[in-house]
Amino acid sequence: MRIYEFGPSQSRVVEQFDSKGLSVTGVLGSSERTHLVCMYIDAEGTVGRHDATMEQLFMVVSGEGWVSGSDGQRSPIRAGQAAFWNHGESHASGSDGGMTVVVVEGENLELRLRQTEETKEA
Repeated sequence: MRIYEFGPSQSRVVEQFDSKGLSVTGVLGSSERTHLVCMYIDAEGTVGRHDATMEQLFMVVSGEGWVSGSDGQRSPIRAGQAAFWNHGESHASGSDGGMTVVVVEGENLELRLRQTEETKEA
């Protein structure tokens, strides 16, 4: 067994797409074009609007914030919830108080989560 660090001290600041207060730690990659990163979105931070280059699962592990898809409508999201964007879908996210997010990007992801009634409108 080996222990690794992936906290904010290991992350790099990302300013692409006019993002603010965003840092990312790369965790996993594969030859199958699947990537896993940990994102740290500071209070008042944003991930600027951009198109998903692959399918993307955005899983909030602490804090809360908002996500939006192609329509630009912000939907609240909190720890224990996830958003999924399709390849090519325009999206953005942010937080008033800060949040930590694990993001998986890949092709032909097999989502095994169940959508709850309260989130079907989001």
